[in-house]
Amino acid sequence: MGLLTRSKETAPCTVTISHRFDELSAHVRFDNGTTVNPGDSVQVQGPEIMAPFGEIVEEQRTAVITRASKLEQLWTRATGDLEFMELCEFSFSEEVMS
Repeated sequence: MGLLTRSKETAPCTVTISHRFDELSAHVRFDNGTTVNPGDSVQVQGPEIMAPFGEIVEEQRTAVITRASKLEQLWTRATGDLEFMELCEFSFSEEVMS
């Protein structure tokens, strides 16, 4: 991986989809211990997974990880905290909402 070049790798993964009353989630776990760094992107291969209501579905898949260049990693680390703060809205007022 160079300063401006990206690289791709594949990794086996387990996809878990939960579609229950108390939880609606999707998780990907890399089976070979691969980690994802800031700026990397992951695309799980295969058809769409649909979990019926009230169930948890788990499937084995292959993921393609596109590794960010060194420059992209540095940029993501430098600006990540600022972008997170855009998600936070703070409001202080003495008015009571009714």
